[in-house]
Amino acid sequence: MEIILTPPFAFLIYVPLVFVILGVGKYLAGDSNPSDLKSSIYGSGESGPTSAAAPGYRPFFLIMFFFAILHLGMLVLATGGLTLVSGFFLLGLILCLVALVLG
Repeated sequence: MEIILTPPFAFLIYVPLVFVILGVGKYLAGDSNPSDLKSSIYGSGESGPTSAAAPGYRPFFLIMFFFAILHLGMLVLATGGLTLVSGFFLLGLILCLVALVLG
């Protein structure tokens, strides 16, 4: 029974099982009939938005840089000793985070 649970045999069992489930799903889905009404957006009877829905990646990158600098900086400080150099590093880290927040 343990040989069935090894990864190569589990892979050989699950791949055909996935294809069977995929075939059953395609059979149950039926035929597709594409139309303009199906491909148009639905907004509760309202017309679709004309502006971009996403504001872009700039806010994401700002948050990402903040946490990357903060976490990696703290990791460097945690692995080093308590020296004068680590104090200067912490001061530089604080200045970098303030500059990043202020833009």
